Order: sequence, then structure tokens, then C-alpha cells
Amino acid sequence: MNKTMKLRLIAGTLVLTSLTAFGQEKVKDTVSSKTLDDVTIVGSRNPARTKTESAVPIDVISMKDIATQGAQSNLNQILNMVAPSFTSNTQTVADGTDHIDPAQLRGLGPDQVLVLLNGKRRHTSSLVNINGTPGRGTVGTDLNAIPAFAIDRIEVLRDGASAQYGSDAIAGVINLNLKKATNKLEVNVLTGANFTKGANDHRGGMDGANTQYDLNYGRKLGAKGFINLTASLQFRDITSRANDESNTIFNGFNAVERVALSNGVRLTDLWGNITNTPNSTQIISAIRAAAPQVPYFTPAQQSAIASSTTIANLQSALGFDATAGELSIRGLERRDFNMRVGQSSLQSSQFFLNAALPLSDNVEAYTFGGISTRNGESAGFYRKPNAANVSTGLYANGFLPQIQSNIVDGSWAAGLRGKIFNGWNFDLSNTLGQNRFAFNINNTANATLRNLSRSSFNAGSLSFFQNTSNFDMNKRFGKVNVAFGAEYRNERFNIKEGEPDSYNVYDINGSVVTPATPNSLKVTNFFGAYRTGGAQVFPGYRNTNALSRGRESKAAYVDVEADITDKWLVSGAVRAENYSDFGSTVNYKLATRYKITDNINLRGAVATGFRAPSLHQIYFNNTSTQFAAGVPQEVVIFNNESLAAKAFGIPNLKQEESASYSVGFTARIPDAKVTITADAYVINIKNRVIYTDRFDRPSAAGALQTAFDQAGAQVARFFANGIDTQSKGIDVVVTHKLPVGKSTLKTDFAATFSQTRRVGDIHASPLLEASGLVNQYYTEETRIYMEEAIPRVKANLTHNISFNKIDLFLRNVYFGAVTDPFTADTNGDGRIGAEVINGKAVETEHPIFGAKIVTDMSIGFSATKRIKVVIGANNLLDIYPDAQLTEQFVQRPKLTNGAIDYTGQPLVRIDLANNNQFAYSRNVSQFGQNGRFVFARLSFNF
Repeated sequence: MNKTMKLRLIAGTLVLTSLTAFGQEKVKDTVSSKTLDDVTIVGSRNPARTKTESAVPIDVISMKDIATQGAQSNLNQILNMVAPSFTSNTQTVADGTDHIDPAQLRGLGPDQVLVLLNGKRRHTSSLVNINGTPGRGTVGTDLNAIPAFAIDRIEVLRDGASAQYGSDAIAGVINLNLKKATNKLEVNVLTGANFTKGANDHRGGMDGANTQYDLNYGRKLGAKGFINLTASLQFRDITSRANDESNTIFNGFNAVERVALSNGVRLTDLWGNITNTPNSTQIISAIRAAAPQVPYFTPAQQSAIASSTTIANLQSALGFDATAGELSIRGLERRDFNMRVGQSSLQSSQFFLNAALPLSDNVEAYTFGGISTRNGESAGFYRKPNAANVSTGLYANGFLPQIQSNIVDGSWAAGLRGKIFNGWNFDLSNTLGQNRFAFNINNTANATLRNLSRSSFNAGSLSFFQNTSNFDMNKRFGKVNVAFGAEYRNERFNIKEGEPDSYNVYDINGSVVTPATPNSLKVTNFFGAYRTGGAQVFPGYRNTNALSRGRESKAAYVDVEADITDKWLVSGAVRAENYSDFGSTVNYKLATRYKITDNINLRGAVATGFRAPSLHQIYFNNTSTQFAAGVPQEVVIFNNESLAAKAFGIPNLKQEESASYSVGFTARIPDAKVTITADAYVINIKNRVIYTDRFDRPSAAGALQTAFDQAGAQVARFFANGIDTQSKGIDVVVTHKLPVGKSTLKTDFAATFSQTRRVGDIHASPLLEASGLVNQYYTEETRIYMEEAIPRVKANLTHNISFNKIDLFLRNVYFGAVTDPFTADTNGDGRIGAEVINGKAVETEHPIFGAKIVTDMSIGFSATKRIKVVIGANNLLDIYPDAQLTEQFVQRPKLTNGAIDYTGQPLVRIDLANNNQFAYSRNVSQFGQNGRFVFARLSFNF
């Protein structure tokens, strides 16, 4: 029996053991039905309400065992493996998004879930996700800025809750409760790496070493107060999952240039624009003198070079593939030109505090918060020496540009809580938070500066500030709990420009290129291709992009929960909120729970909700210059306040509005120690904010061309309230505890089945709709990202058991199939295939990556009461996603007598893997592409 079969047998045995226990009868329930972990903060303003008695579904995740048993070390990884309705994965080759893992709940956007810390609103990241990843066009909360070791437990409210908590809570609420323990020092050291067949660009072995140090200490303050401190340090290396570069790397000119340099002549010093250089005779002579010294040039190639008397002749003679010969002479391999496909490197330090101090018998002061700094490094596409934008005088073998991020995230909350007149509970607090994301681009160049370019640039930064003041009160009157409160929030979003060389395009004289610059002055490579400017891989934010914009909001709510009878619970909430930038919104929620028996509850809820468009979506703007046939194109993301947005008819962004419905049940079987919950839901969202595709300036005169000219752009993109969607699904959770001798086998099963679809028409601006560009608002690619890029089916089965000093942990997570959004839009209309005909369109199939099961396993040994050692693995069986298709052929149909006809239409080849570099899709990922991670953890408890 091989190793894989043995591991699967172990998993199967434990599953069968746990399922058998469902049939056992009259096993005494020694566990209280209302443990501390059952009492929830979210979902109900009643401080005594438990999760099984609530009218809405709530997951309560204790971090005690997870923090010591599991392989995951940050909150996104932990939630991705333990909460099926939650999805988050590290991205690759996605600019800033490589350093922020977008997180989604119930398949909705990262910005449609509200995150609370100790029940207080948490600020979002400053990064706008505009790259090809799930959650594109959104702004989420950076959960990884909070050390997992500081968390006592996590509550996941899987229900709309805008009426209770305000904006963003359309999909639900995640509440993170910080530790309060005192008279205890906990130290946790984790070290591990990926030991996998895919390591080091599929050579095998080890990569991605990860070491993390966590410390938590608590002590009492006076008789009833406390202070709890957490510090965390993490050092994570890159992982490499690229296949070897398969296309041309060097051309004939690169070979001649190498020889000329060895003769003391640097050819790149002799031209700026190859069609306008006074040194053409010198260049021709230098090339013809160097070429005979290239040993592998064929006689025919040597003859063609020797007979060339013009630059044009030499361009034709030197354009051949010289990769094999140059690799041999330079002592290089194709793998030396691989991209860095995998996780970014990371160095992180975090410090958090949670404290409370009684001021009297009825009132206490509290405070919590912390700071996190993260320095990351990711990379973009390799710039090969034969590429137009590579100054081989600086990088003879090309270069791999790197994005170095510096993320500083800080938050602080302080308040007073307790009882005041007539027994009312109150909570007065102020919470502030700020996130700053700075970009430094290294190992790069501004190609238009040629050999004078630096290799590093400050590309600017984004920042977001939020200050929230709350006043909440509640009191129970017999069987009725009444709560009300008010909130004031102030937010500000900033874009800081980078240094000019990080974004400017220069001509051969060092002047900034403008639309009036003649082609004869624009910088080219030897073959006459025009070079783009700015720091390659990430051009800096321009001075025209820099801004600082803010807004404020005011809100008031009332929340009432009543036990109508001993069996029937009814709750309702109403919230009114006003935003200074788009107006007012009123939302409500009604929920009920009925006890059929002491152990079986029916529950349901109906609610309206909203999400205010983020300041980032309203005001983010970016400009990059790209050349097309020698003409500089200004590719601009226009913000919502711009004159361009008005000219294109893009309306002011307004709130997304939701209506959600849920129905479910909870059941406890005390004799079998089983708890079951199941909830079905439907969430309708109107006016979802989307990030449009590219709108190109038309060649024909008209209103659209006039709008482009007024905007000074050739390509434009926007944020707009573009579509309506419907999401529906079912969540199931089963827990079971089976006595095994003096131990207990605890089994948890959870699954989610979800689907999101666009409903109704696309809400395009009249101008763009009249111009036939309605599908650019919501392209096929955007549809896939929203509807099919994350698993629509996800489940996990977890087992824990302890024998004396040994703990065993086993978890299997099922990740459903996903669809890759990338394929060819051959006619540029935003759809894949033919135009819409009679309400239908023919579309090319997208690659689908099948379902997978990932197994985690660990064994813990308590050496003493204070020391515990755990060894284990995430993705024990070294499972990878399905392989990326290397190419795809698509065919655009034509119309013949009104019918769709493919006859005679050519096939268009699309390179999906970037010259074989992407072994797995970089656009979608169920669970990442790092393979097996083996770890050891040492825990001390004093």
C-alpha cells in the first residue's frame, strides 16, 4: 500500500467513525448547550443570545486550537480553510494585489462584507483592485493586517445586516474578538516550507520558507481590569511555479551588440530614434565589423549582414532568432528568463493591544488597536533582451522588474461602556484607522531614458483614513430587548504622486513627450519600435492623478428583539444613514425564529441593505502612456468627478441596494451530540459598481469621438453602477462529538452551494450604448470574474481528537470547479463570439478547472503542561489545480442571411500561458498553486 492510499484510508476511517456516531443512542451530553463560544456579539443586540438560538446563521470559530494545530498563519488563510462561505487566495503577477489577498463571502465582492474588530467597524485597505483577479474593481478590508495570534474567536454572520451595522454588510459580517486572557504568556514559533513537486519552477525540492514568531501576554489591571498584548513577526520567501520560457529571447542584433561591447563599442549609445540618427553610418560599420565574430551565425546570415548598407537592411538581416547560440555563449538557460509565478516574499511585524479598566462599579474604560507593517516583493513579466522596451546597455540579458510594497496599517479604538440610569447599557466609542500602500519599483528602467535611466523609482502611494464615532444603548424589558444608537464617520482617500521619471515619457532630447512631439523625436529600439515611458511593470502615479478627497456620514438605528412566547422570537431593525456625497438611505431588517421543539428551530429573515461606493471607486484615477503605431495613447482611468466621465455620460456613483431573504433551521440531537444548521438565501443587488473595460477612441467623427477629444484620451475606463445581480445558495453546518474512551472525537462538516448571476440589462450610459459599446461596460471577462471565478461549491470536513498528550488533527477541504475568464474577444465588442442575435450570442468556451480536495493533517505532542510541539502539513497530498491550457484557438462567426456562420472564418491563436510560463491559471485559483507546505510549531504557555 503506497503512502497516498494510506493517508486516504486514515481519512476515510475517521469519517466513517464520526458518521457511525449519528446512530448512537442515549449518550449523555456532558457539554453545556450554552458554552462561552456559543454567545455571539454579531447578529443580535441582545448580549445573551447564542448562535443556535439566533434568527440568522452565525459561525463561531474558536482560535485556540486553530492557532496551534493548523498550518495556516494568517487570518485569510485560516478563514479560507475553515469557513466554506469565505474565499481568499494569494494572487500572483497582479501588481499590488499580490500583497493584499481579496476576501469574499457568499461569492459576493470583497467590499460587500463588513469587518468588525471587537464589534467596531474596521477600515478598508487603500488599494483598489484593478487587476485580473477575483474581486476586480473592489476595495476590501486587509484582514492580514491583524495578527491571528491576537484573536480569541471569530464570528461570521452569514446574513445581510446593513440595518444593524451600516454600509458593506450586504453579504454578512465578520467580527474578530481580541484576546482578554490574563496571567498568561503564550509564545508560538512556526517554521515551514513548501516541499513539493512544483517547487523551484517544477524542479522539486523546497521553496517558500516561512517563519513566524508570535507572543501574547496578558495581566490584570486592578481587580477587574486587564491588558492583553500581542506581537508577531513573519518572514516569508517567494515560491516559483513558472514553466521555462519557450519563445525567442535573443535576436541577431543582441548577439552583434554583445560582440561590439567586447570591442569597446556600445551600440545603444549611438541612437535615440533609429530613423533619425546622425550616427547611422557608424552603427552600420560597427555591426558589420562585429558580426563575423559571432561563431554560430550561418554563412547566409553573415552574407546578409555583410551586404547590408542601410539601417533598414540590417533590421531585416538581424531579426532572426539567436536564442540557442546566445544562451550557450552567455552560459545561461531558458529558466534564467522565467517569470516569478507564485507568492510574493513578505516581511511583517505587528503589535496589538486590548485593554479595559473599571472606573466605577458600573462603568469601564476600554481601548484596543495596533499597528502592522508589511514589506513585500513581487514581480511582473520578464523583459527579455529582444523586447522593444529593454535598454540592453543597462540590462544585457533583460530584467525581471519587481514591485516592492510598503504597507502600514494602524488602528485605535477607545471608549466607555457600562450601565447608566435605570439599568441601560451604554457604549460610547471612537475608532480610527489608516492604511497606506506605497510602491517602490526596483530592477526596472524608464526605457525612454535609455542608458541614463535609474533602476529604482518611487512610484507614489495610496492612503485611506477612517474615523468612526458610535453611541449605543440597550436594555431588556422583560422579554423585549431594545437597542438604539448613532454613528458619525469621516473618511479620506489620498493618491500621492511618484517621482517624474517613474511616469514620464521622454524624447531623444530628454523632453517630455506630448501629442505634438514628432515621431522623429520619439525614442525607439534598433528595430524602430517606439518605447513607452515610466517605470516598467508599474508606472508611477502622475501629478495629475494626485488628490485628496473625503466625505462624512451620519446614521441612527433602532433594533428591537422580542420573545413573543417561549418558542417564538421576533427581531427588527431600522437604520437611516446620510452620506455627504450621494445622499440618504433607509434600510430595515426583520428576522424570526420559532422553536418547534427544545432542540429544533426554524428561522428566517428579510432585509434591505446597501453599500456606499468607496471613495476609492469614486476618485481613483490613473494614467499610462502606450504607443500604437508610433502614436502615444493616453490610457486613462477617469474618476467619477472628472469632466471626461460627464462627457461620456457616466452618472455619479450611488449606493448599491440589496434585498435579501433567508430561511433555515437549527437542530440539536443531544443523545448523539450532533448539531445541524442549514440556511438558504437569495440576495438581489441593484446598481452594482463595476470596473468597465477599455473604451477606444473611434476613428469616425461623432459625439463619442468628441468626448474622447475633450478628455484628452485615446483609451478610457471608468467605475459605474453597471448591473443588477442575484445571488442564491445554501449553507450547511454539522458538528458532532463522539466519546472515545476518555477522549472526544470532534467532527465538523460545513458546506456552501452558491451562484451569482447578472439579471436584467446593463446600465450603460446613453452615449456609449448608442455607440454600440454597451458590452464594454460589462464584458464577458468581467462576467466570469463575478460569477464563476471562485468555487461555487465548497465544503470541509474536520476531525480533532486527543489521546493523553497527543492531539490528532485532520481536515479535508473540497474546492469546486472554477472558470478562467480569459479567452479571445476577437471583434473587440466586449463579448466572446458573435454579436447578440435575437437575444442570443455564440460564445467561445472558457477553460474550466475541476474540483479538488486538499488535505491538512497535524500531530501535536504536549511535552509538558507548558510546552507543545506540532508537526504537520497543509495540502498533504501535494494537490495542484488543473494545468493551464497553453493555447486556445477561437473563431469569430459571420452572418449569412441572418444566420450565424463559421464557414471560411480563420482561427485565431491565443497564447494563454505567456510562452509556457503559466503552468496554472493566474486569473483564478481555488486554493493557490504552492503545493504541499510542511511545518513544525513550538508553543509555550506560561
